[in-house]
Amino acid sequence: MSQPSTGHGAPAEPEILESPEAVLSTLHKDGRRRWMYPTLSEGALWRRRRLVGWALIVLFVALPIIQIKGKPAVLLDILHSEFTFFGLTLYATDTILLMLLMITILLSVVFATALMGRVWCGWGCPQTIYLEFVYRPIERLLEGRESRRQRQDEGDLSAPVFWRKLAKYLIFFVISIGLAHTFVAYFVGWSDLIAWMTGPPTQHWGFFLMMALTTSLVMLDFAWFREQMCTIVCPYARLQSVLMDRDSLIVSYDPGRGEPRGRRRKGAEEAGLGDCVDCLACVRTCPTGIDIRDGLQMECVGCTQCIDACDAIMAKVEKPAGLIRYTSENALERKTPRILRPRVMIYGALLAVMVAIFAGSLSGRQSVEVNVTRVPGAPFVLLPDGNVANRLRFRVHNRTGQRDIYRIEALAPEGARVKVIGSPEIALGAGEMKHVDTWIEAPAGAFSGGSTLGHFKIVGAAEVGESPELDFKLLGPFGSQGGR
Repeated sequence: MSQPSTGHGAPAEPEILESPEAVLSTLHKDGRRRWMYPTLSEGALWRRRRLVGWALIVLFVALPIIQIKGKPAVLLDILHSEFTFFGLTLYATDTILLMLLMITILLSVVFATALMGRVWCGWGCPQTIYLEFVYRPIERLLEGRESRRQRQDEGDLSAPVFWRKLAKYLIFFVISIGLAHTFVAYFVGWSDLIAWMTGPPTQHWGFFLMMALTTSLVMLDFAWFREQMCTIVCPYARLQSVLMDRDSLIVSYDPGRGEPRGRRRKGAEEAGLGDCVDCLACVRTCPTGIDIRDGLQMECVGCTQCIDACDAIMAKVEKPAGLIRYTSENALERKTPRILRPRVMIYGALLAVMVAIFAGSLSGRQSVEVNVTRVPGAPFVLLPDGNVANRLRFRVHNRTGQRDIYRIEALAPEGARVKVIGSPEIALGAGEMKHVDTWIEAPAGAFSGGSTLGHFKIVGAAEVGESPELDFKLLGPFGSQGGR
């Protein structure tokens, strides 16, 4: 396709046609990135969020470090299929418990969203916390307020601006390294992480590649991608319309009080204007660039910056605070808000049921898990003393938080005994699993129709919890036979 000519022999630049359709607040209408320069509104809610945010940062860093029953408070060891939560360790064999736990967490999010909207996004999400209380404060300290930074970014890059940006990105990089190591510690533990960090790079080159990739992703997220993680990548924003109803708590503008909006002038009250002075302070402070006066929007993360900004303006014009506030759609329409409603009751009931099922399953969980299979080969062996021997393999898994020594006992048939190939004592560390080969000898008279039911018990020296018992069919001769 030929390009249009300017009339001077050179092709003209292709024209970018802007679409009249609405797009994300972080994009221009032609699809280009719209950079956000949100001004800081240091109101009462921001101070509370900062306190909660720093407390959560300490918690996020501490969870993989602090020890409970000899293990990190949270350890998601995917490689070894062990998942530890505050002293409780679930293994790959705890499939039902893991499934129940994930469903319980999901229902908790659903229930909380139905009640309080996106309170997690604004107050608890690591993306919001680290961006608003770590990265952006450093950016403001080094490059100045948002209006100044925007002018610098849109103008030519001078030497002072270059050095300030370089210092900013170097600090960002160091913080990103720390966050990347903290994130990886949730999956491998700090003990292994420190060993890899202090060991020769040639022995742990895979770790260094993994950390380089993780650090790069963290740096990319907080230094460049930023609010697009919430508006484009995170699926939670798209689910909120399904999870919430008209009584869910949201950050919202009160159009009944604020409209019609207009600048304050002499005689404004007689002109019939609402309380909104159309100052756009709520828009300038929004980290995702939306106008909260347009109603509930997918991009709103519930950070409450617009509330702080509007309350400050209301104080200046001597109007009551709360033009933008935590409320619900029904409350804005002057309808009586309801806390107990079908959606909340259904979500709450499902959550209560799942918690009860999880607690019941957890209480019935045995401290030792045992499975038994038959070793391939001859189904049984007739011994010279007239007994019949079956070769079985026990899989014994110590699911306690301490080392123990176990032994296998045969309770049935009468006269049966267990001979472990190797040491009769099965020593297992915390969370350790072993396969134990055994010969199960039983009198030939115990077999009828070529089989009998064996009943076994696994006993630990520490006597932690109940000793598990299990049945397994033993094979033998048809009828009562002795000898060969």
